[in-house]
Amino acid sequence: MLTVLGHNYIGGTRSAAGPAVLSSRSATGGASHPTPFHTATRQEVLAAADSADAVAVEYGALAPSQRATFLEAIAAEIDALDATFITEVARETALPIARLVGERARTSSQLRLFAEILRRGDCLGVRIDRACTDPAASRPDVRQYRIGVGSVAVFGASNFPLAFSVAGGDTASALAAGCPVVVKAHPAHLVTSEIVADAILRAVRRTGMPAGVFNLLYGGHEVSGWLVLAQPIRAVGFTGSLQGGRALCDLAAARAEPIPVFAEMASINPVIVLPGAIAEHPQEVAQALAASVVLGCGQFCTKPGLVLLLRSPHTSRFIECLQQAFASQAAQPMLHGGMLINYRSGIERLAGLPHVIKLAGAAFDNQAAPHLFQASSEAWLGGDEILQEEIFGPATVLIELDACDLPAAVAALRGQLTISVLGQPDELEAQRGLITQLERKAGRLLFNAYPTGVAVCDAMVHGGPYPATSDARATSVGSLAIERFLRPVCYQNYPQASLPPALQDSNPLGLRRLVDGVYI
Repeated sequence: MLTVLGHNYIGGTRSAAGPAVLSSRSATGGASHPTPFHTATRQEVLAAADSADAVAVEYGALAPSQRATFLEAIAAEIDALDATFITEVARETALPIARLVGERARTSSQLRLFAEILRRGDCLGVRIDRACTDPAASRPDVRQYRIGVGSVAVFGASNFPLAFSVAGGDTASALAAGCPVVVKAHPAHLVTSEIVADAILRAVRRTGMPAGVFNLLYGGHEVSGWLVLAQPIRAVGFTGSLQGGRALCDLAAARAEPIPVFAEMASINPVIVLPGAIAEHPQEVAQALAASVVLGCGQFCTKPGLVLLLRSPHTSRFIECLQQAFASQAAQPMLHGGMLINYRSGIERLAGLPHVIKLAGAAFDNQAAPHLFQASSEAWLGGDEILQEEIFGPATVLIELDACDLPAAVAALRGQLTISVLGQPDELEAQRGLITQLERKAGRLLFNAYPTGVAVCDAMVHGGPYPATSDARATSVGSLAIERFLRPVCYQNYPQASLPPALQDSNPLGLRRLVDGVYI
């Protein structure tokens, strides 16, 4: 039996100074969990930030192997949660059990990936330039490595209650970097957040970590604002809407001491369909594309929301197949009632445009029905802003283009997380200029693949130019996610005994380092 208190987590203790006004509701029926949750007061938010700040130096100074052991302990605790936990997450999100079991495995594997990165040591980025007295290249002894930026605020995402939430990628990468965290739980995942927070605290105790390394707060927009403005917070990780991400960015920039916000926000993830992709198997391509759009009820940030279809003798048949594929898809429950309202509003706004026609899409009530629209190429090339907006849900927009208009159509795109190209290899080779264009528009380029599904690995990029993210240099998935929460520090002419272990000549951590321009 799971015990749920509904209290905030501050420095290893529970706090309930604010009113018990938040409810955990069933995503399908709206029924409330019996335990009310206490929204954090401003004093509690500041206390959580101070708690993290108080242990930032101690935690950041731990050996990478110690932090790795901590991350592995969190992963083990999450894996050990029983079926009751998965049932509670399903109640709050309406996500299928199989999806949640897979997401839990992804969450623990992310933690273990960052543990491997810490043991590998490359995240420290050690560079050593030893003193040189040669007049042509005279320099002092200079040694650089990277340390955590300090306490990080993390905001739980609505669409991934585990992998992008309390113990998700932002938390894992921040903890790996040596940064304590203050997590603001998503209001739709209150029970889920508490159970995961308990698992993290068990790992804290098992591994002897300082209590303030993890904190969790409940609340709404006001709590979010207090947290970003709290002086000890040094960076922010966010996954959510463009409106929410921009609000946090603006708050952080207005601070007396501005801080970076790494926000993953809005993307329509275009799919470019070249003639060779549909010449022989239009039905298979249509079915695969529709399946990607409706996967998870279209609630993935990588859902294809735009299809750019080059005109050919095969396009009419492909559009017919795509209509049939969408018409055959059933309506699905969304993550919560607010999400369904926003989806309905987006559908209505799109359907009201004079240059847009609906090709498929049934009326819906309590569940979201998939929709396929077609817009004119003139509207897209003319810069219609609504066509650039993300509709979070199982809907996409098709635009037919002449081949000569493809460069202009791509140029009109805002920043994206992904852009996919479907076609034959020789067609791709003929589009070398297009590939260079796509590089400037997105963080991940796919060929004959669909973007829904983001592998957690060293080479992955889950980021892109604005408005996909607030910082195109960063990724929120993959091992490079740790770099968001690190900063370089160099030591000049320091004696060996006073240098951090990573920079000592004896190399006690056994790291691969750049020494005098050579990796050894």
